[in-house]
Amino acid sequence: MDYQPQYLVAEKLLRDHEGEVKNARGRHIAYKCPAGKITVGVGRNLEDLGLSDDEVSYLLKNDIKRVEQELKSNFSFYDRLNASRKAVLIDMCFNIGLPKILLFENMIQALEGGDFDRAADEMLDSRWAKQVGRRADRLSAIMRSES
Repeated sequence: MDYQPQYLVAEKLLRDHEGEVKNARGRHIAYKCPAGKITVGVGRNLEDLGLSDDEVSYLLKNDIKRVEQELKSNFSFYDRLNASRKAVLIDMCFNIGLPKILLFENMIQALEGGDFDRAADEMLDSRWAKQVGRRADRLSAIMRSES
């Protein structure tokens, strides 16, 4: 779509009129507009408009990149993993966050040593596995079998 001059003016007006709600770190957060609707960004009414498939894909891709950067920054072994095992860690980290991944000390130790069977066992021997059920079964199977 061409960004016509009227769009530039409309964007400025909308940013001024609608406003934006950010947290202390300067990140946009959801809020309730004066009509009581869950809203994000510059007046995007999520309850009535929702998000398109393209918008959801864009958000997900950004989240995957963010999570992968967290994993790379915290685990020296990450780059040595194959794509499937990286995807397992991305999935887990997306699900529970890096602080909780760091609590998987035995799994991390196994990954550092390249012992993927033990890493899979450690994944299953956790409260997380009990909470997510099939997800843990599937991810541990991938961790164990992909080479």
